[in-house]
Amino acid sequence: MGCCQSRGTDSKANRIARWRSTGIVALRDAKLKTFPDEVLDLDRSVRTLDLTHNKLVEIPMDISKLVNMQRLILATNLIDRLPINLGKLQALKVMILDGNQITSLPDELGQLVRLEKLSISGNMLMSLPETIGSLRNLSLLDVSNNKLKYLPESVGSCFSLEELQANDNHIEELPASVCNLVHLKSLCLNNNKVSQIPPNLLKDCKALQNISLHDNPISMDQFQQMEGFHEFEARRKKKFDKQIDSNVMIGSKGLDEGVDL
Repeated sequence: MGCCQSRGTDSKANRIARWRSTGIVALRDAKLKTFPDEVLDLDRSVRTLDLTHNKLVEIPMDISKLVNMQRLILATNLIDRLPINLGKLQALKVMILDGNQITSLPDELGQLVRLEKLSISGNMLMSLPETIGSLRNLSLLDVSNNKLKYLPESVGSCFSLEELQANDNHIEELPASVCNLVHLKSLCLNNNKVSQIPPNLLKDCKALQNISLHDNPISMDQFQQMEGFHEFEARRKKKFDKQIDSNVMIGSKGLDEGVDL
């Protein structure tokens, strides 16, 4: 009995020592219902925390102790809100919260100024905070499969944004500020209620190579008549020509971009 207990203690001690030395805590599919205290006690040692596919209901306030954490992955849990002290995680670059039950994001999200990737698809978001515009280093934003009716005007201040995914929502129109996203390469808004997009979008977003608006009210005629359409088409074609020349495999929908006829 004592031997087994000793082995269990050693195993736990070894695991904690490994987490501390590597900075990587991976506890996927561990049937966790709460954050393990031993993880929170690691404080500054944690660089990556992956608790995907557990049964976590909330993120504790003590997560703010993990001040050096760069990657937070909490996909496929039961989380319904984020702590208001989230902004203290100033080193955070990647946050993945797909497949939870989150209904809103705190204004403090805007304090995560080093954030480069935010993926929060498959939740229950009704809106995004205006403070999202403070995320000047954000290159990827995925808010697909939520209940969004609009994107905030401030999203146009995410100047580093290259990919915006907002499929499967209830969005009716895009803010004019989207035209400020000069690095935007991919814009996906499939299965929304978009009837028009900002008239200068194709002209001003000169890096845009992919726009997907399938299952929306907007018509192909509207799209083709937009200023900058021919330049956009040239960029799109050039991109796929490069892929084909490089023998990159393209799926059946690889060349099927734009809007429904």
